[in-house]
Amino acid sequence: MKEKLLLSAALCGSLLYPFSSFADNSAVSTETKPIQPFVMLKPIQPFVMLKQMDKATNTLNYQLSYITISEQGIESLRYRHALVNNQVFAQLLQMDGPRREVIQRNRAISYFDASSGVDPFTLPGDHIIDGLPSILFANFDRLKDYYDFISVGRSRVADRLCDVVRIVSKDGSRFSYAVWLDSASSLPLRADLLSQEGETIEQFQVVDFAVDDQLQQVMAPLVDAKLPPEMTSLPKNSHTQLSWTPGWLPAGVQVLSQSQRQVPALAKKIESRLYSDGLFTFTVNVSAANGSTPPQSYSTGRRTLYVEIRNNKEISVVGELPRETAKRIADTVNTGT
Repeated sequence: MKEKLLLSAALCGSLLYPFSSFADNSAVSTETKPIQPFVMLKPIQPFVMLKQMDKATNTLNYQLSYITISEQGIESLRYRHALVNNQVFAQLLQMDGPRREVIQRNRAISYFDASSGVDPFTLPGDHIIDGLPSILFANFDRLKDYYDFISVGRSRVADRLCDVVRIVSKDGSRFSYAVWLDSASSLPLRADLLSQEGETIEQFQVVDFAVDDQLQQVMAPLVDAKLPPEMTSLPKNSHTQLSWTPGWLPAGVQVLSQSQRQVPALAKKIESRLYSDGLFTFTVNVSAANGSTPPQSYSTGRRTLYVEIRNNKEISVVGELPRETAKRIADTVNTGT
């Protein structure tokens, strides 16, 4: 019995030893400090998280090395962003295969692709849209009226703790996003484009990143760099009255441009409107049709093509929409006949 008591005392002593040692080592002062009351931190709302992401992506000097995964395959890219003398500079570079590069200098976006056979050119724009999820540059003040922002906890990406937010259309007519935001910098480290069933269609995944003001020096040569000329032959917004009107559109969708053009190769006139809700874009086209064929549809990744013939008019919807939504838009187009 005595031996058992001694053994029990020894075990208790060994369990208590690390805690007492930690207490002794952590004592940096003999002064008695008042006990601070426990304060429950209020969780950050998902809308606030997304606004912080928007601020971080537009104001920080940073570099993202990432991959994109889609039905077209896997791409490896690098994106740099810096503010030099209060001017925005960015570079998107394809890391494998033929060199493809996009450079932003304020509102000028220049494209370089040695393998395309097309001379470099410049287009106006607020940010680079190629190879980056549209959610990175979305206007969340506008989206909040017809998208729900849902916090779904925390996870890890690129060995960083992240807050995860879902962006889901309130009417269920569009794709949704899940975004992983670095808890320290608010930069997006992962973004999944999700189908209406919640399956991943495309994925943006950062493997390495840095927030570094030295990128201002790296990007400084772009200040005086000679960029390719801006294209001037692009069609301008047309105020021509079109012969058709939409009967139904997803909530929040607005017309970006419209046009009426003759296509010699098809020997017919096509009337088009380009729409966007600030996150996804699509085009509705109407032209004369000869004969009648069953509706046709084709989808690859985020892009859908839906075509139907009705009242001797060919109606097509092309863009970033689920097939069911594209069909509903086409079905409700009023062709005026």
